[in-house]
Amino acid sequence: MTDAGVRERFRSAFGAAVRFDEPLRRHTSFRIGGPADVWIEAEEVDQIRDALRLAAESGLALCLLGGGTNVLVSDRGVRGVVLKLGRAFTEIDFRPNGSGTYVRAGAAGSFKKLVTLSVQRHLTGLEFGEGIPGTVGGGLLMNAGAFGGEISSVVENIEGVAADGAVRVIARADLRFGYRFFDLPKGFVVTHVSFRLHPGDVETIEERVRTAQQKRSKGQPLGHPNAGSIFKNPPGTFAGRLIEQAGLKGRRIGNAQISEQHANFIVNLGDARAADVKALMDEVVARVAQTSGIQLAPEVKLVGEWE
Repeated sequence: MTDAGVRERFRSAFGAAVRFDEPLRRHTSFRIGGPADVWIEAEEVDQIRDALRLAAESGLALCLLGGGTNVLVSDRGVRGVVLKLGRAFTEIDFRPNGSGTYVRAGAAGSFKKLVTLSVQRHLTGLEFGEGIPGTVGGGLLMNAGAFGGEISSVVENIEGVAADGAVRVIARADLRFGYRFFDLPKGFVVTHVSFRLHPGDVETIEERVRTAQQKRSKGQPLGHPNAGSIFKNPPGTFAGRLIEQAGLKGRRIGNAQISEQHANFIVNLGDARAADVKALMDEVVARVAQTSGIQLAPEVKLVGEWE
């Protein structure tokens, strides 16, 4: 918990843009999570700078939260500052550039909207993202991908505010990606991501989108809050298949359940606790290792205070 002096400094700097003890379950697709000591929704670069500066001066950790679609926030919440980019960072701008199209998207913008607008313009490169939830920035940070494609293949550069408050642009050549991994410079807050897309065959693009839609609607659970895929797929196989083979499909702890439709999803049946989800994750890791010898790694990010 933050003391009165710290709260007053943040209140003076941010006014209505700051809240204290904000329940994070309101801001995650899992609908799970305890309170953030300090919650800031920034609408301009100067507010991001102020958040970085005040957090450092107050000795508080700062955590950036996007659409909350790939995270599990602990029941105890997050100590320190949680920063979210507001509507000012949701714009998407398409500009023809040579043989392709340069797309500059705000990090808080909808990744699904970016995909839809690109497809409508018959631009290829992002069809794999049809149906992927969350924000553009969130997709970047996890190097989101599906059906053989991923964000890293079309990123041109990123823009943002460095830990020292300077606004910087980092070119693709200086960015390091891996499978569901992006090496973000420490303390860097991404505000925009630019992509280079190219005109493609209309029928081919539309067929790729239809295929992605069909696979998602058939294989992914609907109707209950969740955080997407819980574990990364190991090389040469699928996490969901391994979990099902371990006999865990439908396994339930409290109101958290391994989906009966897709075993690499955990769903919130209603007021599930983060501790219950984490217990299921731990059980999955242990059982899959026992039955297959494969050690699953989480794709969902654990945020906040954990024992």
